[in-house]
Amino acid sequence: MTELYIPKNEWRTNNAEEIKNFLTFRGISFARWKASHPLSQEDNESTILKAYEHELRPFMDKHGFQSADVINIHPKMDNLLALREKFLSEHTHSEDEVRFFVDGSGKFWFNLKNEIDDDDLVVCVTCTKGDFLSVPQGIKHWFDLAPEYFVKAIRIFTSKEGWVAQYTQSGVDKKYNQV
Repeated sequence: MTELYIPKNEWRTNNAEEIKNFLTFRGISFARWKASHPLSQEDNESTILKAYEHELRPFMDKHGFQSADVINIHPKMDNLLALREKFLSEHTHSEDEVRFFVDGSGKFWFNLKNEIDDDDLVVCVTCTKGDFLSVPQGIKHWFDLAPEYFVKAIRIFTSKEGWVAQYTQSGVDKKYNQV
């Protein structure tokens, strides 16, 4: 189930409208998308992209994105732990990071400024099937595949080179990551 969690005050919500409003206020886009037709676990990348074309194409055209692909991370992958490590440290990007969860789940952690006292505000959004998230360039974040280690997601790019992570080395993520 999709959830927004703020560790500082132990606040949680599963209400999609509350999640959307909280993230939108901070410049992060959140939406729920539905496939144009049912999908199966065996569907290939082109079938998945076609099922969401009615959502993808308008978004990509409006925001200047050039390509989309499907990433399928699952527990039987050889490099699973190395892949998790790649995403698990706080970083930023030089372009927006846009993800749509076709299946599975994962936790996007954000290190934001608190509008009340200007301190860091760390929040976690557990994304699940149907969740669309667009993280603006420069927003500090990290992603955790645990505990399910299963994510099938559409990734949308201006250019794939834009996904290069610029690690902050802040260490903030260490306090929140599961071992």
